[in-house]
Amino acid sequence: MSEKILIVEDEPDILDLISYNLKQAGFSVVPVETGEEAIEVAEREQLALIVLDLMLPGIDGLEVCRLLKQRVESKSIPVLMLTARTEEVDRIVGLELGADDYLVKPFSPRELVLRIRAILRRAHGDEVKEDAQIEIGTLFIDPVGHRVEIGGDFVELTATEFRLLLTLVQRRGRVQSREELLNVVWGYEYSGYSRTVDTHVRRLREKIGEVADWVETVRGVGYRFRREAN
Repeated sequence: MSEKILIVEDEPDILDLISYNLKQAGFSVVPVETGEEAIEVAEREQLALIVLDLMLPGIDGLEVCRLLKQRVESKSIPVLMLTARTEEVDRIVGLELGADDYLVKPFSPRELVLRIRAILRRAHGDEVKEDAQIEIGTLFIDPVGHRVEIGGDFVELTATEFRLLLTLVQRRGRVQSREELLNVVWGYEYSGYSRTVDTHVRRLREKIGEVADWVETVRGVGYRFRREAN
């Protein structure tokens, strides 16, 4: 059975373009034009992913993302944002609200499909190569079960946050550039999306609390998980 993707876009031509290309790629699609419809569909359908435009009538895309991530029925559904806005702050806010990735209009349908497949691979855990459980001090990571605990308490991470943490921990002590992290975690080459990495690292640090300082910023280069963490 093909994976179902919700497309939220109020421009009919773009909605048709996305729908056509995703169907050609083997996905099942549910197209809607408003944020209200998106929330309703997300509550009743089994969705693999949501393609969400930011500029929507009524409830805008940022508010839709915030509401989806607050609700039990929809908080685990990956979100790919589409935006025509040039202001970087809009994209950063979307990522901080829980979106997994974003594309700026105009975009290539091929790139959209590649981004979606990369997100779904992360969500399914298909990119995890090493399956040994990891224990470093109070931090416990189960790559197979996609589970993180700190001091015995479960930490709820998105698929992208989990993959980011696992990558840093598995490469403990080695600096990872933003370009490398984009390639490994997001599944695409660096092309001006470095703030995507920065935003996710900031969000990851907030969630892992007492071990947040184990994820070090190497100024001008990237990030490193501290080798002597314990």
